[in-house]
Amino acid sequence: MSLSERLNEDMIQAMKSKDKFKLSTIRMVRSTIKNLEIDLKRTLDDNEVLDILSREIKQRKDALQEFKKADRDDLAANVEAEIEIIGQYLPAQLSEEEIKVIVQQTIQETGASSKADMGKVMSALMPKVKGRSDGKVVNQVVQQFLQ
Repeated sequence: MSLSERLNEDMIQAMKSKDKFKLSTIRMVRSTIKNLEIDLKRTLDDNEVLDILSREIKQRKDALQEFKKADRDDLAANVEAEIEIIGQYLPAQLSEEEIKVIVQQTIQETGASSKADMGKVMSALMPKVKGRSDGKVVNQVVQQFLQ
């Protein structure tokens, strides 16, 4: 079952169970997907849907930091709940140890030796961890290894 189909089924289930918050969150994500499909004039594959889901979570994490800075715990709680719902559609997240192993392998594959090679490493690395890790964490680990 594709991610889009799973989102549709979960939306229907949220309607039946009258879970308004989950329903509105899934509808927001589906509308983003649908708008991009209309712009591209084709249906999106799972990788593209995964990109959208990752982007949605990243936006919500940024908003969460701002809400916490402003002591808006009510809004922060809603955003945390949305992150949890959207996160259910992402593949299992990599641990920092798993990221370190993948980074070391990629550095060896690309022959990188200094920070000047960081772009080369990141471009080879990101497809390997796509949707399974935050880009900021990956970037920090790469910087540690290329010092």
